[in-house]
Amino acid sequence: MSIEIITTADGSHSLRNSELNETYHSVHGALQESKHVFIKMGLDHFLEQHPDVSEVNVLEIGFGTGLNAFLTWQRSFETSQRINYTSLETFPIPEELWSKLNYAPDDRAKAGFVALHRAEWNTFVELTPKFYLRKIEQSLEDLTPPVESFDVVYFDAFAPNKQPEMWTQEILSKVSASLKRGGIFVTYCAKGQLKRDLKALNLEISTLSGPPGKKEMVRARKCSVFDK
Repeated sequence: MSIEIITTADGSHSLRNSELNETYHSVHGALQESKHVFIKMGLDHFLEQHPDVSEVNVLEIGFGTGLNAFLTWQRSFETSQRINYTSLETFPIPEELWSKLNYAPDDRAKAGFVALHRAEWNTFVELTPKFYLRKIEQSLEDLTPPVESFDVVYFDAFAPNKQPEMWTQEILSKVSASLKRGGIFVTYCAKGQLKRDLKALNLEISTLSGPPGKKEMVRARKCSVFDK
């Protein structure tokens, strides 16, 4: 697999997979996209809706550069909740690439970014008392996540036209089943077929403003037992 580092419009790095002719993040700004889609509209929204929970269980589809995990780790210093972060990745990127990414603004952040990438695979690792990371080297096609186990799902697979097998009803059904009642699913994608598929799984769909360079994104909520 041929991968190269690129610089996106906000100055942050991303990667380009030349085989798929696809980038890991928006070329309009990798950092801006991840902060908007996954942190602001995902994690922060869940915490606003559930301020009294003591732990938040996050499932990420696509560890990739580690940017979403890194931003979530940073956010954990500002929240009262412990975050248990599970991320699936079929093709981990080598240290020669991730070590050159420019996401960390200072020495503490750099140490955290390195710890994320060097953490042992397939088991929970305590990076701080408030952030536990479990990276699983397996695809969602081959894995069935435990039912009603996650509060937030970051769905960050490659785009449907590049990786269609990750956007099928079967895959989305697994994700939906893994969400707790009241849990949320967020993704940068806003295609009509995705929204129809999520609605067919009885998720409540919200089409939201996207990050810079993208008009829309999707957030879906698994109905609570208290919903009418």
